[in-house]
Amino acid sequence: MKSALITGAAKGIGRAAALELARRGYRVCIHYNTSEEEAKKTADEALSALAAAGGKAAEDGAGVTPVLLIKADLSGADEVRALADRFLGLWGCPDVIVNNAGVSLIAQIQDVTDEAWEKVLDANLRSAFLVIRAFAPAMINKRAGSVVNVSSMWGQTGASCEAVYSASKGGVISLTKALAKELGPSGIRVNCVAPGCIMTDMMREFSAETLKELAEETPLGRIGTPEEAAKAIAFLASDEASFITGQVLGVNGGFVI
Repeated sequence: MKSALITGAAKGIGRAAALELARRGYRVCIHYNTSEEEAKKTADEALSALAAAGGKAAEDGAGVTPVLLIKADLSGADEVRALADRFLGLWGCPDVIVNNAGVSLIAQIQDVTDEAWEKVLDANLRSAFLVIRAFAPAMINKRAGSVVNVSSMWGQTGASCEAVYSASKGGVISLTKALAKELGPSGIRVNCVAPGCIMTDMMREFSAETLKELAEETPLGRIGTPEEAAKAIAFLASDEASFITGQVLGVNGGFVI
């Protein structure tokens, strides 16, 4: 049975990705930091999804559960190493890593504090770097694996009053492309999904009027769903994308073309 680590999997796109991969028969490791109750709910749903897909809902023959729940602050190298050690000790090398954990920030640049800058860069970019670094030796040794990083359409184009968020997500795209070149000779693919306006907690901060305007700006005329982003992630993670690496797949309804 293939295995996948999904960071920030308690809610939103991470949750949808965990459930989509479980439906496809993956063991899933659900990472969270603060949203414990939501993460537990995601884990329960993943077990049900895996069982419905014909997987084992309790333990495999070796007595290892097919769904892991791990809490970690991914901005800390020690916590990331501990997460990796636990994963590798139980399941061995992951087949798929989905770097989804992140936060947003809407503020004019003159109002961004040093602490806010560091928080966003740590959550969105440093976390992806630390997770990939922790698992890279095992994946290189196995000469296989797929990494899918979650960026944003604002990482492609930049957004007014979201300079810090845009910078962090642009960094994720550059990290993706560089690592695709570096890790490709070891049989590891690294790709990126760049969601647009997807109805997650980040989007729910906007007023109904703003959401309506964003939907009208989107050529497909609506806000996307976490499940639509998750299907793109699952595709890039799968063998169906076996000759795809270093790419950025926009899931934005045509907002950015």
